[in-house]
Amino acid sequence: MVEPNLTIGFDVTRTQAALRTVPECRSALGQMVANFPNGRMTDKLSAAIPLDSFLASISALGSWPQPEGVVWEDDFRLLVEEMLDTADTAERLLSGTPDGDAVEPDALPAMLGEDWTGLLTSFQKRDIARLLSIGHGANFSVPGAGKTRVSLAVFSALRTRGTVARMLVVSPKSAYDAWQEEPRQCFTSALDVEILDKVVPSSADVLLVNYERLERALNALSQWLNAAPTMLVLDEAHRMKLGGAGVYGAACMALGPLSRVRMILSGTPAPNGPKDLENLLSFVWPGHGRRVVTQAVDGGDLAHASQVLRPLYTRTTKVELGLPPVDVRIRRLPMPPLHREIYDALKGRFSPRAEVDKTNFEALGKAALRLLMAATSPALLVAGSTRHEPLHFRVPPLEIPEGHPLSALLRQLPDYELSPKYQEALSIVSANAARGRKTLVWTSFVRSITSLQALLAPFQPAAVHGGTPDRAAELHRFRDDRDCAVLISNPATLGEGISLHQVCHDAVYVDRDFQAGRYLQSLDRIHRLGLAPDTKTRITVLAAQGSVDDIVAMRLAKKLDFMGRILDDPEVQQLGDPEEEVPMAAGMNAADVRALLEHLGAETA
Repeated sequence: MVEPNLTIGFDVTRTQAALRTVPECRSALGQMVANFPNGRMTDKLSAAIPLDSFLASISALGSWPQPEGVVWEDDFRLLVEEMLDTADTAERLLSGTPDGDAVEPDALPAMLGEDWTGLLTSFQKRDIARLLSIGHGANFSVPGAGKTRVSLAVFSALRTRGTVARMLVVSPKSAYDAWQEEPRQCFTSALDVEILDKVVPSSADVLLVNYERLERALNALSQWLNAAPTMLVLDEAHRMKLGGAGVYGAACMALGPLSRVRMILSGTPAPNGPKDLENLLSFVWPGHGRRVVTQAVDGGDLAHASQVLRPLYTRTTKVELGLPPVDVRIRRLPMPPLHREIYDALKGRFSPRAEVDKTNFEALGKAALRLLMAATSPALLVAGSTRHEPLHFRVPPLEIPEGHPLSALLRQLPDYELSPKYQEALSIVSANAARGRKTLVWTSFVRSITSLQALLAPFQPAAVHGGTPDRAAELHRFRDDRDCAVLISNPATLGEGISLHQVCHDAVYVDRDFQAGRYLQSLDRIHRLGLAPDTKTRITVLAAQGSVDDIVAMRLAKKLDFMGRILDDPEVQQLGDPEEEVPMAAGMNAADVRALLEHLGAETA
């Protein structure tokens, strides 16, 4: 009988493969582990390999010199066999082999169980049937298509069938309300929906945890997944798009193989290109998804890649939702002379006056975010008495003094110039308010939000950012107070999970960053299911001419074009190339702005 020389099983966290050998095979283990991405020796005779890497490169085990001495721990062997079966299923789906177990939408009423009472649209039934047919899968439907309800229906059918007993949902905190409310509307017998606290509740039918909490709770959640067959859902799954290279992604990839059924939900699955999609599908199909995406897109033919990958996911588009079209325009604004001189100095193009302060400007201009700020107003870069102290613009501005150092003019810039973007935003909000229309104003930076609050004070603005103490109160005021004509926020805070389409149909982007997914998510706050057919939704993007805004626009267009082609969704592609429009405030001078503000102030006094 051959003595065991390699034992393969779970590590203590049950989130990695653990390989243990004997002293005489020490060098063989080191050589073999080098063939597994992210594999590492943990001591002289042991190694740990992330599950996805282990499954993706399992053929490397063939290099072991004494295969007859390999011992598999039973629970790990069963998991690997299930993962390999899953990979075979994916191969069959991708090859177009007919599936005798395919679920038809008409069969759903009998499958969802007696407790299910939720109403379903035709496209939701199609998506549910598709996801049940493929076992593990992805729902890349646009926001507003009801991905939460579709997931609950899949769970109900699988629980009725006996495949799973409960569900773990990883989501942003902003999505908790939907996951708590939808089960009440969809089941006659209430599901026990709980949010993860200090102790993992053993009785929960649906357990909610946010991405930020995931890593700290990894051990407890892995035990919860192992205790009963579980469906694991990643909501807004693009948050783990970095895969094993990110904190959220590494935790998700570790938990994925421990679940009986895996599903991801995202309306923006590939915001930065194929690597994002590789990581998402690697979660769904461990050891296989990454290879599938790489092979599909390597040829550069995205239409072909879309057809290749289509069997692995379902998607409802905005066209299928029947939404009225959205009108996206870009307004390019020239920088005033002093603004331009400071901006160019930040980039390293120094005027004679800027040469005196060259070191200071080089330090300020290093980061892309600082250039994005400077394209709106360089004054945002200058520290105030508090972290988010608003800029207060003098209207009309003072004359620019001769001989002043540029750094001194930068510190006092609001006295000499009003930001063209802020002036344009003021004109748009004012015109909309005069017609009884509310406006959503997006800007990436908190100090820009507070500055716009001060400038737009006559319109009683609501504002939401990371430091807002009561976001619900601000949103309530914007929705329900007729005198509150504008909401100012940033996509990082309000880009997901909030619906404003009932009261607002105009949005203005004072600036945008390079995150295509976040941009698309923010667009959907006011353009989603439930709009009347004759609703006119208008999006205005402001861009400073000859600035980093042009680079952002170019990069977003490329990312949206990729995402639209890989998802076979022309509407996403079109959003990357908005039509140019003449600025509204182009004919306004400083006296015009002052008169407008005085007029509005008199009306609201």
